[in-house]
Amino acid sequence: MGHWWYRNIVEPGKLPLLLALVSFVMSFLVTRVITRTIRAGRGPFKNVTPGGLHIHHVVPGVILVIIGGFGAVGAGRYGFGGALSAVIFGLGAGLVLDEFALILHLDDVYWSEQGRKSVEIVVVTAAVVALVLGGFVPFGVNDLTPEERQSRGLVAMNAAGNFFLALIALWKGKARTALFGVIVPFVALVGAIRLARPGSPYAKRFYANRPRARAKAGLRAFHHDRRWARPRRRFENFIGGTPDPERTAVSLEKPPPP
Repeated sequence: MGHWWYRNIVEPGKLPLLLALVSFVMSFLVTRVITRTIRAGRGPFKNVTPGGLHIHHVVPGVILVIIGGFGAVGAGRYGFGGALSAVIFGLGAGLVLDEFALILHLDDVYWSEQGRKSVEIVVVTAAVVALVLGGFVPFGVNDLTPEERQSRGLVAMNAAGNFFLALIALWKGKARTALFGVIVPFVALVGAIRLARPGSPYAKRFYANRPRARAKAGLRAFHHDRRWARPRRRFENFIGGTPDPERTAVSLEKPPPP
């Protein structure tokens, strides 16, 4: 176990990445526990409102991200400074992404339906970082042999091709597939080949005069969402808490900002 730890974590310089991932996940989970106790009116924690101004935890999160990010750049991957900066960065990133929906909507939608986006982005971020930590190389060059990796041209072509497929998947409205496709080979290829999501830029451009393709894409999206929407919502409610129906209704009725 000690040999594996040194060979796969310490020697490649991945210890700061591991510490950042652990602190990121713990920061998000602890923050969710605290916010849920405040919502329920239990425990010693209260909202920070100096002078009547509600200070969201994204504010100290941004400060920690700045400190940890600049500290990591200056300290490098090895040494105590790099490890400490990684922990600070992970703590700040957890606080910031926990209120990702607030940043996206420029509104306090923490306990509304739109607030689920924060849980989604945290889960996706943790999964991608875990893949990189496990040895997956971005832009899909994991399937190359050591001899092939010595050819810079082959590596560049492989990375460019996989990144192009990820862009096509994103164009087809498959953001998660595109993101994971950048890390894991062939995932972006599947997303690029299959039908686009209804309402995506690709569907609006190429399915406008193709009613059969448009209907097939809509039917496939319906069955996919019907199959995975309920388990995903249960998982998000378990992690982030159930949205407030009243606040969700108000948020949906509120017109978008100009």
